[in-house]
Amino acid sequence: MTAATHSPLFPQVSAVPESADAVLEGLDPEQREVATALRGPVCVLAGAGTGKTRAITHRIAYGVRSGILQPASVLAVTFTNRAAGEMRGRLRQLGAQGVQARTFHSAALRQLQYFWPKAVGGSLPRLVDRKIQLVADAAAGLGTRLDRGELRDVTGEIEWCKVTQTIPADYPYAAAKAGREAPRDPTEIAHLYAAYEDLKRDRAVIDFEDVLLLTVAVLQDRQDIAEQVRAQYQHFVVDEYQDVSPLQQRLLDLWLGDRDDLCVVGDASQTIYSFTGATPDHLLDFRARHPGATVVKLVRDYRSTPQVVRLANGLLAQAHGRAADHRLELVSQRPSGPEPGYTEYTDEPAEAEGAARRIRELIDAGVPAAEIAVLFRTNSQSETYEQALADAGVPYQLRGAERFFDRPEVRKAGLALRGAARFGGNDSRLDDVVDLPSQVRAVLSGEGGWTIQPPAGSGAVRERWESLTALVNLAQDLAAARPGATLTDFVAELDERAAAQHAPTVQGVTLASLHAAKGLEWDAVFLVGVAEGMLPITYARTDEQIEEERRLLYVGVTRARERLHVSWSLSRSPGGRHNRRPSRFLDGLRPGTTPTVGRSAGSVGGVERGIRGVDATAVPRRAQRTPARCRVCGRTLTDAGEMKLMRCEDCPSDMDEGLYERLRAWRAVQAANSGQPDFCVFTDRTLMAIAENRPDSPAELSRIPGVLSRKLRSYGAEVLAICAGQELDGEIAVD
Repeated sequence: MTAATHSPLFPQVSAVPESADAVLEGLDPEQREVATALRGPVCVLAGAGTGKTRAITHRIAYGVRSGILQPASVLAVTFTNRAAGEMRGRLRQLGAQGVQARTFHSAALRQLQYFWPKAVGGSLPRLVDRKIQLVADAAAGLGTRLDRGELRDVTGEIEWCKVTQTIPADYPYAAAKAGREAPRDPTEIAHLYAAYEDLKRDRAVIDFEDVLLLTVAVLQDRQDIAEQVRAQYQHFVVDEYQDVSPLQQRLLDLWLGDRDDLCVVGDASQTIYSFTGATPDHLLDFRARHPGATVVKLVRDYRSTPQVVRLANGLLAQAHGRAADHRLELVSQRPSGPEPGYTEYTDEPAEAEGAARRIRELIDAGVPAAEIAVLFRTNSQSETYEQALADAGVPYQLRGAERFFDRPEVRKAGLALRGAARFGGNDSRLDDVVDLPSQVRAVLSGEGGWTIQPPAGSGAVRERWESLTALVNLAQDLAAARPGATLTDFVAELDERAAAQHAPTVQGVTLASLHAAKGLEWDAVFLVGVAEGMLPITYARTDEQIEEERRLLYVGVTRARERLHVSWSLSRSPGGRHNRRPSRFLDGLRPGTTPTVGRSAGSVGGVERGIRGVDATAVPRRAQRTPARCRVCGRTLTDAGEMKLMRCEDCPSDMDEGLYERLRAWRAVQAANSGQPDFCVFTDRTLMAIAENRPDSPAELSRIPGVLSRKLRSYGAEVLAICAGQELDGEIAVD
């Protein structure tokens, strides 16, 4: 299992780029547009596998390395601890240390802990990790009995209420308006919700959603604290913006204040968490809220083969609704691969055995087990595949189960490693081992009972072995990245990862639900149980719910790099009635089915620039970009400096030297007035490009690389006046 960014665990082993321009090397034209659009509102519509993490981390690093952004003033927000850890690692690799990359909850909790004594007094109430026991106690206090399923569902409804900012009394109306199927009578759930809130107050505890709600309350009520936060963070980047809830958007608005230095990244076609309160509306309405926004569309898919991408595009071509209207048409950048496979089985055990057999063949052919995944719609499908893989002798891991660092064997191993790091000189097991991996293996073999060979069978014993093996592999990765790393360094790494819940990779086939697979990728993916009643799930009845199920399958398809296998079974149990049929989403896509009438093609890649202060109708939007070429010799340009000039460095220049000097003198005045370096107004290369092209309209000026939408709004009129030979008040005369 690997993150979608496909980067190493310890990226500091790679060389740090020598300069700001070097940060831009290797980016495609659209990614480069993202990286250089450093001011004003920016919206990045990024399809699956198009390198969005690469684009936004290079954007932050380019801004920091060029001196435009101060590291401590940047807050990058994402939705998982793993993604935040990945982003921090990439920024370190690019030489942009000091940037805060956190989840919404982590950033809010940090602020709440710091400001609580000042805003409220005393210590912040204790945060409970799991609210389900509190919900059970609240129900018991009302004399209401909830079975395990109802308890989980009611807890989910309470979470939905809180992220949508719905109070208990309003729940029945809000649930009906949102089309939610309440697990109990809505009025009863409203009473349970109110009792739950009362119980938290009585016990002086807060839950996960309270962290955001209380931070919002503090920033709303205390202007002095809000100003202090805004003075600290002046530039924001929000990843997975299609998953933002109304509460998270409210917090983001309070962080921003009246500023607009915001970059959001998302894909409406990957909206799969609406049941938690997430909505793509904030992403789709971004241009309406920020008319001057620059919109960049990333559609070059570097992850999947053309065959996988064709299936993914085909799924969305049949979609309906607002998200479908804004879908992106992916274009694979990878070599051709095998066609997706489709298999029908008689029953679920046969389907699991068939998948396990194919996986065994892949592993025997050299595909690492960690690069294979089995993805299903519900967690209840997991057990059959666990048994089938165990019978086939295939190692596996469950994703979305108990958090890695909360597992008893991991906690025990951490204590043993910490003790060995402190008193290792007196430990006879470490006498004959000097390198870090050997030390970790020795400690885990003695204290944890770890063995080189895996135990036979499945279940808890196998999962325990997989957890300890993940620690051994992590030690090997750390030693490879930092040859001088010690056991103390390894313990510090574990502590840092535990704090961020950034679990190491377990070397085994991943079993995961489609929801848990979001943000990950594998060489080979098995999509199982793709049948009516399971995908779409039975309780998906409205058009909106059906379309979200389609998007869920789309997310599953786009997790595959090279090999994709789709399967379904005709019955649940051997000998059962064959009353199932393949998912309707596969109609027209799998062999032997009639193609359906598709929609028009989705959006292509490119840039749309929002213009403020200049007649927007005078500046045509560019819906599609082509590779930058030298306007003299026609060669494709890749160097950042040459792309700004729009010609090769050694091609003849027709620059107006007098105009160039006037522009330099004007820039010096602007820089002095704003108290910033000259290059923050325009770089020399941009001024040279202006002097060579001599634009006479906002449209022509906007086409020059380096003239971003914000700079066009701020300086466009004066630059065009200088190009037209007009004199400006305060302009320095040039002989």
